[in-house]
This record gives sequence, C-alpha cells and structure tokens, in this order.
Amino acid sequence: MNVTFLQANLYWHNPVANMAMLEEQIFTLAEPTDLLVLPEMFTTGFTMDAKAVAEPMNLTTFRWMKQMAAQTGAVVTGSYVVKENGHFYNRLVWMQPDGQFDTYDKRHLFRMAGEDAVYAAGTRRIVKEWKGWRICPLVCYDLRFPVWSRNTSPVDSQEFDYDLLLYVANWPSARRNAWNALLQARAIENLSYVVGVNRVGEDGNHHPYSGDSAVIDFKGDVLFRQSDVELVHQHSLSLYELRAFRAKFPANLDADSFTLAL
Repeated sequence: MNVTFLQANLYWHNPVANMAMLEEQIFTLAEPTDLLVLPEMFTTGFTMDAKAVAEPMNLTTFRWMKQMAAQTGAVVTGSYVVKENGHFYNRLVWMQPDGQFDTYDKRHLFRMAGEDAVYAAGTRRIVKEWKGWRICPLVCYDLRFPVWSRNTSPVDSQEFDYDLLLYVANWPSARRNAWNALLQARAIENLSYVVGVNRVGEDGNHHPYSGDSAVIDFKGDVLFRQSDVELVHQHSLSLYELRAFRAKFPANLDADSFTLAL
C-alpha cells in the first residue's frame, strides 16, 4: 500500500485557495499512490464558525475530492465542514476513484474549543477495504479515546477489524507530545500501522501547529515523522510484514472483550 499525505499550511476560511494549493501539490507526485490523506477541515482550518463555511454534501469540496480521486486513481480522504438536516458535521469523506464514497462524522468533539456546541457527533465508525487492506479513518480528538479506536477481533481469531488506522487532524503544537505518544500507543495496542496527518502554520485564532505527521508500524516504531514544514510524503506499507508480526505476536488473543454503548 502506497500512502501519501499532505502536511499543509492551510488558508483560514478559504476553501478555494486551499483546494488550489492542495491540487497543485497532488499533481507534483513523482509516483502513483493508492491513498491520499488530507488534514482535518482541510478547506478552512479548524473553525467553530460553521455557518460561514459549511457546505451541503455533493457540492464544491465533495466534487473536488471526486475529481482528485478519479484523476489520481487513488482514494482521497480528509474532513471538512458539512451541513445536513439542520446540523453541522466535521465530516471525513472517503472518496474512491470510481466515485463510490463513504463518510465518517467525527465522534469525539473537542469541548475545550467548543466543538461539541457547534457540531453534531458521529455515531458510527467505518472500516473500508481498499487494495487488499482494511482501513479505519478517524479524526483528531478521536486519538485520545482507545476504546473507539480499538482493533477488535473475534475470540480465538487472527482476524482483525483493520490493518491501517488513520487520523486526520488539526492538533496544536502545544499538545504535540500527546499526539506523538498516542499515535505510537494506538499502533502498539492495536497491532496495526498508524498514519497521523496534521497541519502546520498558524490558524486564524493564532494557534500554531507543528505538524509531526507520522507513519508508525505495528510494533510502535516510527517509520517517518516530520515537523514544522509543509510536505508531501509517500510511504509504502507492507501487509506481508504486518501479518507475519501478528502471527508471531498475537497479543489480541488476550485482549479484554467489551461492548461499546453509544
């Protein structure tokens, strides 16, 4: 699986500028990719002014993602602000090259910024199959909640919900240590690759972001991490190596079972 992510300095509340900037970066890719990952709220930055920036589904950003997926032959994913049925959502869209898509609404809303007062929380997690991989995309603050991120499997089984856990984020540099530590923790406890994609720069509320976008393997080893610069990074992940490690170290067989109440 060739995963590509964009660690970008986003324009505040300017979808047109952000999509133009991201599109330019996407078309500089030296090699084909299977999965393109964009940050959280990649058209606006992390904003509580949902009324000013929200779009209905199947409008500008949705159609742009569909176009990018078709032209690159890759899944394109990231979140933006959507208005639907009178509610605002921090919604991740999973867009395939053939135009099929799914959505995940951020479950854990960052109350310290008032996100829970503006946006409606999601109620379902998605796991998508792509190129032989099972991938679970989540959003930012979800990273702090291991139960929601749990890679569950049936008792006495080597089957897993997912092979790759994605987090798209606008995670401020003031809490970068937590970001770095939790990405590794989620990889270790779930016997999974983890990719975390964050932004850089300063947003319209003067919050700085250090990026620290990273690729973590199933042992918790950092395969890649970069801070403080804009970048487009491509990384190849091995399903063979993941399955071999899971067979050798099946810690999931000793995991506690539980039921999640929503």
